[in-house]
Amino acid sequence: QVHLVESGGGLVQPGGSLRLSCAGSGFSFSSYAMRWYRQVPGKEREFLAYIDPRGTSISYADFVKGRFTISRDNVRNTMYLQMNSLSPEDTAVYFCRAGLGDYWGQGTQVTVSS
Repeated sequence: QVHLVESGGGLVQPGGSLRLSCAGSGFSFSSYAMRWYRQVPGKEREFLAYIDPRGTSISYADFVKGRFTISRDNVRNTMYLQMNSLSPEDTAVYFCRAGLGDYWGQGTQVTVSS
């Protein structure tokens, strides 16, 4: 059974940083491309970042380029999202996804506020 658990969210001041983690189990983590998304209530879930199974191909949504960094550790079956220079507009629930099927974590709340 595929299981994805996000962690690392919380309250941070504008300009601050957070590192999110996504721990995978129940599947061959190192065989899956992984993605980060976020969602604000009332809006569509939006793509943030992609990393291929070996971590050699990475892409970002334009609005996070230069601020967010995706990475993965296939030994620990964990993916990360380092988020810097956060602004209130980054407030959302952040989700990880394995592949392009219906394998999603439950989300972690990120709130950027002073």
